[in-house]
Amino acid sequence: MTKNLDDLLPSADEVMKKIALAESEKAAEAFRKHAAEEAQKKTEIERLAGPSGLSEQEKIELAAKVIRRAIDSGRMEMLVYRFPNQLCTDHGRAINQREPGWEKTLTGIPKEVYQLWYDYLRPRGYKIKFEIIDWPGGMPGDIGVTLVWG
Repeated sequence: MTKNLDDLLPSADEVMKKIALAESEKAAEAFRKHAAEEAQKKTEIERLAGPSGLSEQEKIELAAKVIRRAIDSGRMEMLVYRFPNQLCTDHGRAINQREPGWEKTLTGIPKEVYQLWYDYLRPRGYKIKFEIIDWPGGMPGDIGVTLVWG
């Protein structure tokens, strides 16, 4: 043999160490990715928990634009907003249970969306639905807001 056997064939212990190191690196990368996603989600929730900064006129114009786009597509309803359940004081429990007064659990921008509907769209015959629209791991996730006119 011209090459040393140890150079050609690593020992079983060396193989196990390399596999363990690779698995450790994968786990560390997954942890870093998860931590970054959680930080991004927290930042987004904090942004959504505050006021939108839009004037009443800007909100109405945005709603009109969304409605026109939906009508042009021949729709009778449209999902107009989606938000994490953390923006409800009870994480969406009252919405999921369809409890009277569920709208009092809304905070931030979702509360503004509801108020816009209540003040301007409801008197014009529009209806609104707030409902849990995904269930990650079997638990309530995001809440969808659907505007209905048909």
